[in-house]
Amino acid sequence: MSVGRVRGTHDILPEEIGRWRLIERTFRGIACRYNYREIRFPVLEHTELFTRGIGEATEVVQKEMYTFNDRKGRSLTLRPEGTASVVRAYVEHGLQTVEPFQKLYYLGPMFRYEKPQKGRQRQFHQYGVEAIGSLDPTLDVEVIDLAWALMAELGLGGLWLRLNSIGCAQDRARYHDVLREHFAGALDSMCDDCRRRFEENPLRILDCKQEQCQPQIASAPGSADHLCDACAEHFAEVRRLLDALGLSYELDPRLVRGLDYYTRTVFELLSKDLGAQDSLLGGGRYDDLVEALGGPSIPAVGFAGGTERLALVAEEHGRGDPADHGIDLFLATIGDDGLDLGMRLAKELRSHGLSVDLDHRGRALRKQMERANRLSAAHLLVLGDDEATSGRGKIKRMETGVETEVEISSAALTTYIRDAE
Repeated sequence: MSVGRVRGTHDILPEEIGRWRLIERTFRGIACRYNYREIRFPVLEHTELFTRGIGEATEVVQKEMYTFNDRKGRSLTLRPEGTASVVRAYVEHGLQTVEPFQKLYYLGPMFRYEKPQKGRQRQFHQYGVEAIGSLDPTLDVEVIDLAWALMAELGLGGLWLRLNSIGCAQDRARYHDVLREHFAGALDSMCDDCRRRFEENPLRILDCKQEQCQPQIASAPGSADHLCDACAEHFAEVRRLLDALGLSYELDPRLVRGLDYYTRTVFELLSKDLGAQDSLLGGGRYDDLVEALGGPSIPAVGFAGGTERLALVAEEHGRGDPADHGIDLFLATIGDDGLDLGMRLAKELRSHGLSVDLDHRGRALRKQMERANRLSAAHLLVLGDDEATSGRGKIKRMETGVETEVEISSAALTTYIRDAE
């Protein structure tokens, strides 16, 4: 009996990997331009990190986490998102004492038990940035600008930004009362989850996707109308700076994020290239999370997006990593002397940074040349007894068919191939 992959997971095959490398390379490049540094954190965390950080009333904690007890009875969870882990590392390693202001980015797999669908798996991959240590609205806008720059670099069109502010903890407490008053008379017509959310956290109702709840959600009061003066001023400055940078946005008074740590600015960047699954990434401020996880009161802002969705767009646009578009040289060998020479030469040329391959199956020359074509080799060099004895051979440039006699040495071949690029 064959063993298949676990439902909700995906094998990224060699034919697909070029798109993933393009996305990862582009994201790293953009993050570095904005002076963000990479951080890597464990796939496994203590469950408490997410129940405290994300919120026990969230869908993620209640329904979607992969949680288990280890052999000593400790509750562990496969990370469902990255922000809580970044903040945990920030606090645990005392980064705030070295330099409180940290700009960090990450990439890697996350895990949520959701219904698998196009662009969304149970093991999925996220990229994200976290800027910790400043409440300044310029940082909110820089994070949004970085997200927009990433999509522009990847060639995505039809972008637009949904924007809102949910205020500080005091604002949300008042807003919860407003929402409870609004939804109280309609609970009988709403889904079971929303009736539970009404008691635990009415803000979560605004994130419900059930059709029966949409009329009540559409008529709900907006959070931006219930901000304190400081939060209202902060949100006004964010909008002013977005206008100054020419970054268009759509105010959505009922936009909330699915995790409880968010404060003030929340946003989503969307693309019409994705059809119904149009959300590319989302983020916002989480000014209370550092303190909630045992650190000092330090504000922060960030975003995260799904790599799978970007890979779908890259596939539709036929984009991939240029490194996947063939090898520099294929060595076709004839006889033992030719094979020995080819093995030595391949080793030396690879050490010079060239991509080189041989057939490794002892096949006829015609089959080896067919293999070179399938690999999209830029150059072909046939090595037999004559070439092994004379130290000279003819290298063929596959694109033009032109053959040039060259010295068979790693230095000469490296120079020739580099000059031909």
